[in-house]
Amino acid sequence: MAARTVLHYYNGRGRAEIIRWMLAVADIEYEEQFYTTLAQLDKMLESGDLMFQQIPMLEIDGMKLVQTRAILNYIADKANLYGSNLKERAYIDMYVEGAIDLVTLILYYFFLPECDQEKQRNLMKEKAHNRYFPVYEKALEGKQYLVGDKLSFADVYLIYDILSLEDFHPDILQNWPNLQAFKKRICEVPTIKKFLQPGSKRKPMADATYIATVKLLAFR
Repeated sequence: MAARTVLHYYNGRGRAEIIRWMLAVADIEYEEQFYTTLAQLDKMLESGDLMFQQIPMLEIDGMKLVQTRAILNYIADKANLYGSNLKERAYIDMYVEGAIDLVTLILYYFFLPECDQEKQRNLMKEKAHNRYFPVYEKALEGKQYLVGDKLSFADVYLIYDILSLEDFHPDILQNWPNLQAFKKRICEVPTIKKFLQPGSKRKPMADATYIATVKLLAFR
């Protein structure tokens, strides 16, 4: 009997949402274990299963993987989403690191004082338009995918970033035709289209309950 795949995290997006995206694109069935109390997290810490005493953690193929990028790399390799050679992998890594930098601005937003949130929303838009989108727009000129001739980890991270930014700035792609076309194409990939439908494991934007839980468990 195959080992279960279980994602351990809070009941919200945070650093685990891109893991959910990758599991969905890889068509890997999984369960979720949500942490809502100190007692639950302390029990997991006592088990020794959290190498660096933090979540997310993914149980997969008999392993208990921690650190988001390590988890993502494993899924990408397992699902053949990590390029065809070392050169492609290097470019995928560069595009992914840029996407991580951009989405981190969103992750921080929810934990800022209310008086600083408008400034952060503006910063997301400014950085997207002046630093990150020009790179991706150029990379997609005349191409379907960021790297090579098939869907990769970088494409998944980019569409995750785009949709996350659109939660704050619905017109964020207004002046980026290649990114607009990319969004339309990638959202029609069957596994992604399914993940974007109601009832999937995709999480909504952070609400007060999620924010309070993370502050209680992660910021103690």
